[in-house]
Amino acid sequence: MTFAELTTYFEKMEETSSRLSLIEILSDLFKQAHKDEIEKIVYLSQGRVAPFYAPIEIGMADKNVAAALGFACGEEKEKVLQLYNKLGDMGLAAKQLSEKFKVKSSKLSIKEVFDTLTEIAHTGGEGSVDKKQKLLAELLKQCDSTAAKHLVRIPLGNNRLGIGDPTILDGLATAKLGDKSNRKQLEKAYNETSDLGLIAQTLWEGGLEAVKKLQVHVGRPIRSELCERLPNPVKVIEKMVDEKNPGVHVTPKYDGFRVQIHKNGDKVEMFSRNLEDMTHMFPDLIEGVRKQVKVKSVILDSEALAYQPESEEFLPFQETTKRRRKHNIEEVSKSLPLRAFVFDILYYDGKSLLDTPLLERLEYIKKAIHGDEVLIPAPGKVLHKASEVQTMLEDSISKGLEGVVVKRTDSAYQAGGRNFNWVKLKRHAAGELHDTIDCVILGYIIGKGKRTAFGAGALLVGVYDEKNDEFVSVSKIGTGLTDIEWQEIHKRADKIKVEHKPARVNSLIIPSVWVRPEIVIEVLADEITRSPLHTAGMSQNEKTAAKEDKVEERPTGYALRFPRLVSFRDRDKKPEDATSVKELIEMYNEQEKK
Repeated sequence: MTFAELTTYFEKMEETSSRLSLIEILSDLFKQAHKDEIEKIVYLSQGRVAPFYAPIEIGMADKNVAAALGFACGEEKEKVLQLYNKLGDMGLAAKQLSEKFKVKSSKLSIKEVFDTLTEIAHTGGEGSVDKKQKLLAELLKQCDSTAAKHLVRIPLGNNRLGIGDPTILDGLATAKLGDKSNRKQLEKAYNETSDLGLIAQTLWEGGLEAVKKLQVHVGRPIRSELCERLPNPVKVIEKMVDEKNPGVHVTPKYDGFRVQIHKNGDKVEMFSRNLEDMTHMFPDLIEGVRKQVKVKSVILDSEALAYQPESEEFLPFQETTKRRRKHNIEEVSKSLPLRAFVFDILYYDGKSLLDTPLLERLEYIKKAIHGDEVLIPAPGKVLHKASEVQTMLEDSISKGLEGVVVKRTDSAYQAGGRNFNWVKLKRHAAGELHDTIDCVILGYIIGKGKRTAFGAGALLVGVYDEKNDEFVSVSKIGTGLTDIEWQEIHKRADKIKVEHKPARVNSLIIPSVWVRPEIVIEVLADEITRSPLHTAGMSQNEKTAAKEDKVEERPTGYALRFPRLVSFRDRDKKPEDATSVKELIEMYNEQEKK
C-alpha cells in the first residue's frame, strides 16, 4: 500500500463525525493491509512510529516543520509560518502549498515513510535539526497535497483523526475476525502488552489463538487496574464480602502519581498510568530499586509521592507533580525526593502474577523488596467489619491522605480493568464521603463581558462512555478558574480545536468551538442531577429522540449541579481514564439513597 492510499483513509476518518463510520473506515483500511505493513499502519494511525510507552518521539517543533515544508515547496520559512498562523493547522498549510507542486500520484510506500520518520525520531546531536528538516522535506517533495497534509501532522503529534484504542481494536476485529464480538480477546492482550501494533501484527500472522498466547514482558508496561467507587464502609462490606471472600484488604490512598516499576537485571524502567516512559525523571527511585530489589526480574505497581526529609512528611499532589520534568532533574530530585509505596506486584522472577490472588501477590512483595528507604511496601490490613474500615479511613484522613483503597483478598490483577475488586473511599472537605469527578473538555463557549478578553467564558465537559467508546456531555463549567487560567485554557484548547464535532463526542449542546477530547480536568460539584440537555447516561435511542426533539419521548441524562474546576489532570490521565458513565450513575444512585 502506498502512503497516498493510506492518507485517503485518514482523510475519510477526519471528515466523519460518526464513530460507527470510523470503525467501518478502519476495517476497510485494515483489510487492504499486508501482514508486513499492518503494524506500521496502526502506529501511523496513532500518529506514532512506536507504541506509546516507547521513548521514541519524532518531536519536531512548528518552526522546524515549517522550514522543511518551505524547503520542499520553494517557499521561505516565514511565509509558511504566516500561512500556518492564518489557517491554524500545519496540515492545511502543507496541502495548500503542495498543490502548487503538482505531484499527482505519489509512489511513496508506507514503509519508506515509516522508516524515514523513525530515522528522524532517532536523529540527535549536533546538526540534528537540519538533518531532520531535510529528511522530512525529501518525503514532502514526493507527496500529493492530501498526503502532505497528513504527513506534516505526524511529527507535530497532531494527526486529528480522533480514534481511540477501543475503536482501533473494533476495526481490527471487524477486518480480521468478521465482527466486533471478539474484541474483548484483543483488548485483554492489549491491556497486558500496551502495544496495538503488536496485537495487529500477531493477529495477521497467527490469528486470534496467537494473540491469546502473548505474554507479559518486563519493559512493556501493563495497563493499570483502576478502582470503582462506593460511598461508605457499610456499602463496601455489603458489596465485597461473601463466603469466598470473608474479608477485604485495606491500604491508605496516597495522593501521588502511579508509577509502574520494571526491573530486569540492572536495567530499571518506569512508566506512568498513561504508559509514558518516565525512567529518566526519577534517578532517586532507580537507585532505590537497585539497592532494595534483589530479585532479577520484577514488575511493581506503586504510588510515588514527594517527601520532605526535614519535616518527615509527604507533600501534596501539586508538589509531587513538580518531579515530572525534563530539565534540572538531578537538582530537583534532591530538593523533592520521592518515595514509592508499592501496593502490588505483577511479575516475579520470570513469572506473571496477574492471575495470582491478591494476598499471595502481597507475599511476593515481601520477598522482592528489602528495607523501606525509598521503596516502601504499602501498609495494609485484612478487615472484616464496616466499623474497622471506617476507623482506618478516619486514620488515613487524619494523616492528610485522601482516604483508603479496599480490595477483594481473592482478586486477580485485571489489567486495564475497573470493577468492584478494587474500591476507593474518599471524603468531602466537609467530612462527608465524597469524590471529585474527572471530566474531559469537549469545547468552549465564547465569553461575554469581561471574559471576552479571555476567549473562553465556559467549558463544555463530558465523561467517558466505555460501552460506546465515546465522550458524552455532563456539564458546562464557568467557575473555578482565575483570569490567567482562562487565558491559558483558551490557548491550550485552540491548539486542539476542530472544525466539526469529533466522531467520538456525543452532545446535544453545540459549543462555540469544538476541541479534540484530550484535556482531563478534576471537577467538584454539589450533586448529580437529571437533565434533558446532557447525553451522559442516555441510551442511543434516547439520544436520537433528543436530537429529533421528540417531546413525547423526552429523555434525561445526568448532569453536575454547581460544578467548579479543581485541577488539570491530563498529565497523569488519558481521556479514557476520566470518570465513566457507569460510575456517574452509581454515584447518583448512592446520592439518591442518602
